[in-house]
Amino acid sequence: MTPWFTLDKIDNETFILSEYRHWEETHCYLLCGTKKALLIDTGLGICDISQEVKKLTHLPVTAAATHIHWDHIGGHKYYPDFCAHEAELDWLNGKFPLSRETVRQMVLDRCDPPEDFDIEKYEIFQGAPARVLRDGDVIDLGGRLVEVLHTPGHSPGHMCFFEREQGYLFTGDLVYKDVLFACYPSTDPEAYLASVERTAELPVKRMFPGHHSLDTSPELLVRVRDAFRELKAAGKLHHGGGRFDYGEFGVWV
Repeated sequence: MTPWFTLDKIDNETFILSEYRHWEETHCYLLCGTKKALLIDTGLGICDISQEVKKLTHLPVTAAATHIHWDHIGGHKYYPDFCAHEAELDWLNGKFPLSRETVRQMVLDRCDPPEDFDIEKYEIFQGAPARVLRDGDVIDLGGRLVEVLHTPGHSPGHMCFFEREQGYLFTGDLVYKDVLFACYPSTDPEAYLASVERTAELPVKRMFPGHHSLDTSPELLVRVRDAFRELKAAGKLHHGGGRFDYGEFGVWV
């Protein structure tokens, strides 16, 4: 059977663990420094991501979710040393906006789970972070500095992670090739615009999304920014504004 996680290598110290057997096609990123490693997002939690990470590094690992949605924090249960943004702490404490039943159905939707996976045992991760992150914080891995960018819009505490020296930007659900969601009650279309404005100005050499195609380039940041600018100019950048197709990506507000 096809393994649950698919491994790709960015460089000798940076890896991608992808979950292509679920329609979300979530990507998690492992960044290794000289003293510790950072795992950006931990996926759906259908399989134990920590077992795959241990094959790649013996360093102590800190987990940091781009945002507290179920498909990005499923493996946090294996990492008590995890970070979260201050705006989403309530979601880790019983106030996640979706019910357990709804999430379980989304887990099973268009999924090829392992034979031993039991959906009745699947829970939305809850817990207290070891570190609360804010805009401008820096995570020092030893020889690698990762900047925290608060980029709300898709969710209140959404974060991108920028490694300035390498020019790597990990965009989470802010920008990727598929439908970008700013239509739910917990989203903010105007904040989304401000966030893509900000990231489009960064000196990004390579960008790495939270979902779907890994064949992306920094130019996508500019195209998404321009799309949001057009929607605002047309008076459609608000909940209920509509669903718009821009070819390689879409916007739903």
